[in-house]
Amino acid sequence: MRVVSGICKGRALKSVPGNTTRPTTDKVKEAMFNMIGPYFDGGMGLDLFAGSGGLGLEALSRGLEKVIFIDREVKAIQTIHENIKACHFEEKTEVFRNDADRALKALIKREIKFDFIFLDPPYKKQQLVSLMQKIDEHSLLHNNGIILCEHSHDVDLPQEVGRFSLIRHEKYGIIAVSIYSNESVE
Repeated sequence: MRVVSGICKGRALKSVPGNTTRPTTDKVKEAMFNMIGPYFDGGMGLDLFAGSGGLGLEALSRGLEKVIFIDREVKAIQTIHENIKACHFEEKTEVFRNDADRALKALIKREIKFDFIFLDPPYKKQQLVSLMQKIDEHSLLHNNGIILCEHSHDVDLPQEVGRFSLIRHEKYGIIAVSIYSNESVE
């Protein structure tokens, strides 16, 4: 696993030890970022089920200004810190050990809004629609912001969730990627 493009292109990333996380393959990661970027001129990101931090680090390498990483597993948090250090992104990141619901509540209290939200929850505990509803309800995504969902190929997500519209859906073997845009007026 590595950073595919940007200022850290080619940098190797550590995987979370054990089999509790499923890292996004470099091929799928490259395809995802080609759909939403591929490069950014600043912006704020949220990597909600961060695992090794690969999606958020890729976004930083491609030009995002700051990313908040959240995962509930201790080993994942340790791996994220190691990967952030390897990429020299300590000043551009925040890392929290928390579950998704509590993390969203904390972000709501801080009144943070994001340009990009990466959702890659465990496939067996699919909660993408309820998470997007909460993100919409509390206006955590800027107008024209993007939510990128990675999920199992056999999960069908709706065309719309609140103010978010499905703008792209692709399958890569057993993995699917669904991209939503917030086209509401703030």
